[in-house]
Amino acid sequence: MDKKGVSQYQLLKNKVLDNKTLDSLKKNKNITLLTLERLCKALECTPNDIVKFDD
Repeated sequence: MDKKGVSQYQLLKNKVLDNKTLDSLKKNKNITLLTLERLCKALECTPNDIVKFDD
């Protein structure tokens, strides 16, 4: 988000995310594929730019 100059407020304002989903992301909880798709579209990136798998 920092690289793209997009704030949490902008994601909420543009209805990319709601408060509950934003809170889940902050707490490293699961999100849906639809949410991932919306984030990718808003940030003009791919899921690989957002998702990180830990061993």
